[in-house]
Amino acid sequence: MGKTSKKTVLLARRQRRVRRKLSGTPERPRLRVNRTLNHIYAQLIDDSTGRTLAAASSLSLKVEGGNLAGAKAVGKAIGEKAKEQSIDSVCFDRGGWLYHGRVKALADAARETGLKF
Repeated sequence: MGKTSKKTVLLARRQRRVRRKLSGTPERPRLRVNRTLNHIYAQLIDDSTGRTLAAASSLSLKVEGGNLAGAKAVGKAIGEKAKEQSIDSVCFDRGGWLYHGRVKALADAARETGLKF
């Protein structure tokens, strides 16, 4: 049986701490961000039903997600998908990651499309 690294345990703890304060509704869904070394992912989630309303990722857009340009492309794509569904306000779930770098670039690009956090 493998060990769980301390880094993974601390990330899970930060995720729980952030999620305690946030909840998505149909009017104001949760914008969930996840990043890996090579890609970045964003989802609009309605927590009352547990459904994903829209999703975008650097993998689906066929862009490099390990840099700021890829994060901006994903932020723009998720913002446009939200506008198609008449969603103008979201609550931002950074998922335990620091609001810095790629996470911040994604959020800023989503704001540029008209999303309000």
